Amino acid sequence: MREKTLQLVISFSSTAHAMAVEKYCLEHDLPGRLIPVPKEVTAGCGLAWKAALSEKEILLEAFEKENITYDGVYEVLLR
Repeated sequence: MREKTLQLVISFSSTAHAMAVEKYCLEHDLPGRLIPVPKEVTAGCGLAWKAALSEKEILLEAFEKENITYDGVYEVLLR
């Protein structure tokens, strides 16, 4: 079994918004993937963007540049 590591989790207010972020990230080769929201995080839509904690600055800068809004940014132990 893989060991849990601290991961970056970004939550969104709606499923449509989360899916739009996924499309943007894939088109711009940004790290991470869409996951179900972990139980440690409260989010309105049930989906979140997961990436390595080391990618936090890259993602948040890209989101700010494109005026992409998100509900919260978390550091969560995940597999």
